Amino acid sequence: VQLQASGGGAVQVGGSLRLSCAVSGRTFRQSTMAWFRQAPGEQREFVAALFRNGVSTHYADSVKGRFTIFRDNAKNTMYLQMNSLKPEDTAVYYCAADFSLILSSIRTSSAYDFWGKGTLVTVSS
Repeated sequence: VQLQASGGGAVQVGGSLRLSCAVSGRTFRQSTMAWFRQAPGEQREFVAALFRNGVSTHYADSVKGRFTIFRDNAKNTMYLQMNSLKPEDTAVYYCAADFSLILSSIRTSSAYDFWGKGTLVTVSS
């Protein structure tokens, strides 16, 4: 399974970005997908996830109401729409996938078997 993240960049406070994560190598619709991020000097943290049922979404409190995770099964791609960006959103964003993860572990990075390379998001004031 390969994951390819893209869409990062530099944006000003209050701006928007859409990250994409293309998945290949296995049936996309059977996967639980997530975004994590890691700021300089910080540990990787959970951002958002979409359970494999395609309905159950989960968000970190810090991004709830600003970020939206969704997927396009026809394109084997997951997205993270990020609005009202803040400087504290600056980080490398990673997409992750797993095909057997249970719902209670959806926010745990170690529960995901497959990871893409990160894409950098920089929010400046």
